[in-house]
Amino acid sequence: MPVLSLFYGIIVRMYRENTGKHNKPHIHAEYAGDEVVISLDGGIPSAKMKLFEAWMEIHKEDLQANWHLLSSGEQFFKIDPLK
Repeated sequence: MPVLSLFYGIIVRMYRENTGKHNKPHIHAEYAGDEVVISLDGGIPSAKMKLFEAWMEIHKEDLQANWHLLSSGEQFFKIDPLK
């Protein structure tokens, strides 16, 4: 995947779309081995993204547990919303 930019340790990449595999325009941003996919057509407003990131941080262990359960074909559990 071509690197479009690199700054402050953040690597910005974009797939070549010669196969038509992807539908929505987006980029991949990677930092310290973690990656996010960001839509170029809007996506989640930044204020809501901050709420989502806070929820993820609070429920990090629950998310990891659900990842392992679902990866093993087991039943997942619901995670409380942000209140």
